[in-house]
Amino acid sequence: MLQLTKRTEYGLIALIHMADRAGQVVSVREISEHYPVPRRLLAEVVKDLGRAGLVESQRGATGGYALARPADRITLGDVVVALEGAPAVTSCESHGDTVGSTCEVESVCPIRSPLQRLREGIWRLMERTTLQSLGSAEPFVALDSSGLHLTALPSAYGRAATPGARSVPAHIRPEIGQSPTILS
Repeated sequence: MLQLTKRTEYGLIALIHMADRAGQVVSVREISEHYPVPRRLLAEVVKDLGRAGLVESQRGATGGYALARPADRITLGDVVVALEGAPAVTSCESHGDTVGSTCEVESVCPIRSPLQRLREGIWRLMERTTLQSLGSAEPFVALDSSGLHLTALPSAYGRAATPGARSVPAHIRPEIGQSPTILS
């Protein structure tokens, strides 16, 4: 199953913290004191985000980091690529770059195409999901053009837990065989 690494989770925590501070310079120390994340790993992650152009650093006694662009212009996909590279779902994808590596069942594989479509749908959702939407208290629903219905809930890092945050809220929970819709 597709799972983000701790590095990416810590990177998202740091970026959302910076987004909440609206342009202020934030230190790694401040972030690690506010959230229970290892300071050394967080410092490495934030440096990598800087190399990717997602954050800017300021040196000095009052130094730290700030978002390099607005939170609505940084996507989850940007963060994943910066810290992990684009994810692979099937083993044939993860080994496909190795010279001479071939899958024995590739020519007749019944799962490569469906998994590839699922991976692409998840990746498109990651590319559309912004830091701003992750930091929002409102749930959102994305409908993929291939008919894949993806529901995502915002992160609750450092925030009061939203009731029902682990499950899809009733107002967007689809009945079996139906597409999710938002009822107002």
